[in-house]
Formats: sequence, C-alpha cells, structure tokens
Amino acid sequence: MPEAVTIQTQVILGSAAGPHLLIPGGVHGDEFEPMAAIRRLIGLVASDELRGRLTLAPVVNEAAFARANRMAEDQLDLARVCPGKQDGSITEQTAHALAQLIRAADLYIDLHTGGSAMAIYPLAGYVLHRDSQVLETQRVMARAFNLPIVWGSSDKLEGRSLSVARDAGIPAIYAEFHGPGPCEAAAIEAYVSGCINVMAAMNMLNRPPPTPSVVLVVEDSRPESGHLQRSNPAPSAGFFEPAVKPGDWVHNGDLLGVLIVDPLGHKRLTISSGEAGIVLAVRACPAVQRGDSLAVILETSRETAS
Repeated sequence: MPEAVTIQTQVILGSAAGPHLLIPGGVHGDEFEPMAAIRRLIGLVASDELRGRLTLAPVVNEAAFARANRMAEDQLDLARVCPGKQDGSITEQTAHALAQLIRAADLYIDLHTGGSAMAIYPLAGYVLHRDSQVLETQRVMARAFNLPIVWGSSDKLEGRSLSVARDAGIPAIYAEFHGPGPCEAAAIEAYVSGCINVMAAMNMLNRPPPTPSVVLVVEDSRPESGHLQRSNPAPSAGFFEPAVKPGDWVHNGDLLGVLIVDPLGHKRLTISSGEAGIVLAVRACPAVQRGDSLAVILETSRETAS
C-alpha cells in the first residue's frame, strides 16, 4: 500500500477575523501556471493586511507533476475521483487529502489550465448550487476573478473538487486559462490578479476593484454542461488539425477541424460544430484517441456578449 499523501500548503493567518480561503494548483501535473501563480501569492499576501486565513497549495498532485503528466502512475484523473479514498491508490489518496482541505475552508478557488492537450479561452466558472446564498457568493467570486467568460454550469457532475465543495455548502469557483506550451506569463499574472480580486470582493483584503474584463456570462443547468472532456469527441484516433481557436464564434455546421485518420493522410474526417456559440476550448495536441474532446462550444449568441 502506498504511503499516506500529504499536500504541502502555506498558511497565512490574517491580523483580523475573516473567512478561510483555500487556493490549490497542480491538481493536474501538466498545469503549470497555477503553480507559479500560487507561489507568487505566498510572497505577495501579507498577514498584517489580511482578514481571515489563506491556505495555498501550489502543487496538489505531486506524483503527476513528477511525471510532467496530467495523471500519476495509476492513470486516474484527480479531478474525477474526489473525494477519494484514504487507503486507495496514489491519486485516490491525494483526492482524499484535498477533500479534507476543502471541507476545512469557507471559500474555494480551483486553478486550472488546458494542460498539455487543450487550449482554453480564459474563464471563471461555478456550479449552479441549489443553495441561493452559496450560488450568489459564487457569482460574485467568478465576476470578481475578472476573466472574459463567466460560466455557471450543472451541479450534477461528480468526482470533482467542486463537487466536494458543493456537498459541503462551500462557495467555490474554478478558473481556466489557455495552455498548452510553456508557462505563460499572462496567465500567471491573470491568476494572481484574479485571486487578489476575489479576496477583495470577499472583504479579506483592501483593494480597488479592477477595470471589468467580463464580456459574457452564461448559466446552463443541463446535466452535462461544464463537462469539457465530452464535447465533440473524436470519432477515431488520428491527427487533428483545428480550423478554429479559442474565442472564435461559430454557427451550427461550421468547420471545427479535420481529423486525419491514416498516416499518409488519405482518409480525412470533417469535424463540424453541432452548436452555435463561442469556442471555449480546442484540442491543441494533434495526436488524439477515439473519444478525446476536439473542441468545446459554449452555446450562446454574440448579442449576449457585452
């Protein structure tokens, strides 16, 4: 049996009373900008200006990070096995440890990127919680994070850190920003600023509100909304050549890309959009397996964007 997993955290205690905010990064081992941003926050937030408690965990999934891979050696997705098992595999134990941290918090911000496979348009999201007070706090937090897209989605998805927060009644948001490629400075800065903005909105810090960057707010309660990995699945393994990029607008039937099925390129499958809206994510790694998500479309219209 593997040894018990401990998530390394930095706790900053404020000089006055306030909520306890947890911010983890590295839930997936190939998402590097959140790790860098959280380490920046460790040196940026001073206890004498903080109200409440801030718990920072730059690299939750150390086993996956050590492999420079989305997942650890057990090949389980940490964002699908929460709340985990105390006596399970390495990923299940990590999920168990993360769930304990979440349940001890009052507020939660989960930072992600597209990792090594997907390019994602910057967004802050939350589940459409049944408790109206939790939901309204999440709406405030997501807007305060100040990325272009705010997306409220189904509360039915299980196995995620946000589902742990949902069940515990803890207001929680997540953020996604670009990927793949090198650790992007703009994403790091956006994440540092976003976390500070949320802390100010939750009365944990004194900061002036930022110039608003939110251009689109969508809430979609359909059961599968928010599931990035199931959108426009590849009908076959192959080599994907995208025809769109994150932030593009598409209509139903528009070309999303071409999937080259055979090594010589003789067999090509056209991948068309079944929805109209803004492109949230596109497969950036050309090598795909059957069922891999090739693109994610957030169903909406240009008229709803400010």
